[in-house]
Amino acid sequence: MRLLERVRKEWFMVGIVVAIGAAKLEPSVGVNGGPLKPEITVSYIAVATIFFNSGLSLKTEELTSALVHLKLHLFIQVFTLAFFPTTIWLFLQLLSVTSINEWLLKGLQTVGCMPPPVSSAVILTKAVGGNEAAAIFNSAFGSFLGIVVTPVLLLLFLGSSSSVPFTSIFSQLFMTVVVPLVIGQIVRRYIKDWLERKKPPFGVVSSSVLLMIIYTTFCDTFSNPNIDLDKFSLILILFIIVSIQLSFMLLTFVFSTRNNSGFTPADTVAIIFCSTHKSLTLGLRCDSSAPGGTPDDCGSCAGKAAGAQHLL
Repeated sequence: MRLLERVRKEWFMVGIVVAIGAAKLEPSVGVNGGPLKPEITVSYIAVATIFFNSGLSLKTEELTSALVHLKLHLFIQVFTLAFFPTTIWLFLQLLSVTSINEWLLKGLQTVGCMPPPVSSAVILTKAVGGNEAAAIFNSAFGSFLGIVVTPVLLLLFLGSSSSVPFTSIFSQLFMTVVVPLVIGQIVRRYIKDWLERKKPPFGVVSSSVLLMIIYTTFCDTFSNPNIDLDKFSLILILFIIVSIQLSFMLLTFVFSTRNNSGFTPADTVAIIFCSTHKSLTLGLRCDSSAPGGTPDDCGSCAGKAAGAQHLL
């Protein structure tokens, strides 16, 4: 009975393990073009559901107050789009003299240049009682900002030119983030009393959607035929990524909890998840510098990072 109670309490962590295991067993189910059609169900429906859910559950005054918290927004965006990639670049200069696979290191730098995630930062912040409104704003704003900033960072740190379908990505982000959020707020005005009385499990819904995103992401990873890495490099890069993740989370925690920081504990939670997590949703096309590489390699350096990249 204790085991069952523990499983119920930690159902999300158990779900992550199950999702990854299922992706490993039959990755063809969740790949693009597969039965689940993640290019539609995840890229559009799942993300839209998360932000509609947030719009429905958040009080309007919480969203408006989050918009004017400029110090928090500046901290998150500077950390994730300036400090993070620069620190990774400096660290990789040291690792470049080792025997670690070159494309794993380039994959790590590529991920480091990406904007914050659109969905997972919001869900994780909400799950532990953080400033969800701030997480929503910074996830959305960071993604829009990344359309311009990320290609510049890739050119600066990797010397790879890249093209971003600005119009399509902008419209996708607008339709899956802004519109569902606004609709959720409008619907909330009419059923506010019912929501406060019934208290629907918004957190469970968002977490369940995140499990679906995790599953399809790892389906893509395990179905990638181009992954050909020695075990030493892969294990070492996994250790490095976990170490980087924990170090950056600790660093943001220390800076945001100082006496004169001006951040609340809820702000700190949003800062930790939005500043240190990365997204690969921009769909960049890079002119690969690999021998025989072509623009269609589409950031082969990121692809070589295999499942390790998803930890960021």
